[in-house]
Amino acid sequence: MALEITFGVLGGLGLFLYGMNLMGSGLQKSAGSKLKQIIELLTSNKYMGVLVGTFVTAIIQSSSATTVMVVGFVNAGIMQLSQAIGVIMGANVGTTITAQLVSFKLTDFAPVAVGIGMIIYLFTSKEKNKQMAEILIGFGILFIGMDFLKDAVHPLREIDAFKDMLASFSHNPILGILMGFGLTVTVQSSSASMGILLALASTGMITIEAALPILYGENIGTCTTALLSSIGATKNAKRAATMHLIFNIIGTLMFALVLNIPIRHIVLQLNPDDVARQIANAHTLFNVLNVIIQIPLSGFIVKLALKLIPETKDELLTEHKNTKYLDERILETPSIAIVSVIKECLHMGKETRISLKMSLDSFINLDKKDIKEVFKREKQINLMEKEIVDYLVKLSKREISASNRELIDGLFSTVNDIERVADHAENIAELANVFIERKLSMSEDAKQDLIDMIDRVIKAYSSSLKAMRSGNKDLAFKVISMEEQIDHMEKSCRMNHIYRLNQNQCSTESGILYLDLLSNLERIGDHASNIARAVIDVQNMQSL
Repeated sequence: MALEITFGVLGGLGLFLYGMNLMGSGLQKSAGSKLKQIIELLTSNKYMGVLVGTFVTAIIQSSSATTVMVVGFVNAGIMQLSQAIGVIMGANVGTTITAQLVSFKLTDFAPVAVGIGMIIYLFTSKEKNKQMAEILIGFGILFIGMDFLKDAVHPLREIDAFKDMLASFSHNPILGILMGFGLTVTVQSSSASMGILLALASTGMITIEAALPILYGENIGTCTTALLSSIGATKNAKRAATMHLIFNIIGTLMFALVLNIPIRHIVLQLNPDDVARQIANAHTLFNVLNVIIQIPLSGFIVKLALKLIPETKDELLTEHKNTKYLDERILETPSIAIVSVIKECLHMGKETRISLKMSLDSFINLDKKDIKEVFKREKQINLMEKEIVDYLVKLSKREISASNRELIDGLFSTVNDIERVADHAENIAELANVFIERKLSMSEDAKQDLIDMIDRVIKAYSSSLKAMRSGNKDLAFKVISMEEQIDHMEKSCRMNHIYRLNQNQCSTESGILYLDLLSNLERIGDHASNIARAVIDVQNMQSL
């Protein structure tokens, strides 16, 4: 009998989790454009953070995943601790939606939802319809799993020792809290442990008095995922995970010691005869009231986390990395991870533009002071390219929509184009170094032609990055037009310089270096055009 119950619980729980993940994946793809805008909403306003956390968790169906993502944001430097606390609080509210959904008796509709979902999925080619099908199939499987779970735990009603253990939780809440904590740590999902609790409630084996301590313990248990995720991350990321733990421990103590009776009274009044609904409502009330009570204390929670994990002088040095916005934890939400990659590409593009400007200034002004810095930056940009490409490979293996996959494919080529611009900046720095060491010179006419072409090239490259940032296709078309102008300028400068060589106005050695420089500038114009074409080709380039 014990083996039968164990296999039944594992099977039901597996279906429940699979259905929840499938539904979350469909919701996430469907709401992708909204999730991409989430970065813009992550202001220092903690109240907005609560709304963001609630929304994201409702979409991805996991408060643990949201909190892990927050740890990733903090680790990547995208979010400050003062912003993170609001999102963490909101994640706790968002996770109650799953419990509310499961507590309703919708099992009869589950096969219908799976059937309709499969028909839509098999007979449609539209991406939006397939996303809706995934949501329906996931919804159905979730409730089928819940039904399996209820059937699996039903024989436990006959075991007196198990019933006595559940009853003891109402008299000894500490045991109940430990039970809830242990259960959530084991399954690594507060929604799954809540599903088990609701399954027990549906068989009449547990009362609201016994369920409340377990519920409180589950809220602490869900912190372990983020804490484990923060291992090896920056100290700030560890502080974010610690804030989650502090928030839930304070909430548990507050409700277990002070608000337990009022909560129980309210849920009994709302649903006198339905323990599953009582538990779901208690879960929602606990998390909503916990946020309302603790949001004025958010500053204290941040300070306490800083006290527990103090700041050190060498913190920034020890936690430095080449990329600024990438973190593998954010991969849990691909739509947001894509935004992080775009931001990182723009960061790489900005660093490359600085390097390019330095190398060109060195050539024009015949000044060596920035040449070593260009060589140093080129090595760093190469490392950035490797990290971005590695991240894109991991992101491309995730469950993503066809439009996002198209965007990722475009980013692969864009990263390569930016890195090639950095290579040309390094080439120009080498040419400048030779020009200076050999004490070569160029005529004023040659210099003026060069300055005009440099201005056009830098404008084209900067505009391509701006088009990428804004998703502005009109600007991207202008960059392509600029590239054609650069080609004409390169031919004109080349012809003018050959004329000057024939007139002995320039030396042959300086002329060769000058022509090499023109070739590098023309190639930079080509790469700027490639970046612009990627913006035009991608249908859903998001404004940042």
